[in-house]
Amino acid sequence: MAYEHLKLENQLCFPVYAASRLIIREYQPFLDRLGITYPQYLVLMVLWEHNNLPVNDIAKKLILNTNTITPLLKRMEQQGLISRNRSGEDERKVLVQLTEQGKLLQEKAALIPEELVKRLSASQLNPDELLKLKESLNDIIAFLSGERAK
Repeated sequence: MAYEHLKLENQLCFPVYAASRLIIREYQPFLDRLGITYPQYLVLMVLWEHNNLPVNDIAKKLILNTNTITPLLKRMEQQGLISRNRSGEDERKVLVQLTEQGKLLQEKAALIPEELVKRLSASQLNPDELLKLKESLNDIIAFLSGERAK
């Protein structure tokens, strides 16, 4: 092949993309039991850590555009997981809070990361290698999103 660098096997992006899709697939049975999607799970994790955040802050943490996250939040509000209200200080800001139902999901979701680590540990990677991989991916994300590595 004249363009060796264009082979799929020579790309960094493809294994990252494929691994992401396959890891999300591993999450799915756990999330199905909670009645949520993976993007909803990500929003909930942000809110479990810091409740009552502006939409823009959630979008920034998840590296999403607000026009991507707004329909997601609307669906979550319809499910009774969150509420959205305009800020009393700045009407341009919409604040997102967990409802009691959203807060209760945290306890049900608490075992998901442990279960995923168990499944991934069955691979040839040990927990230390998985942690190193996570740190390397975080470095790439920080670089590509214009932030310095922490």
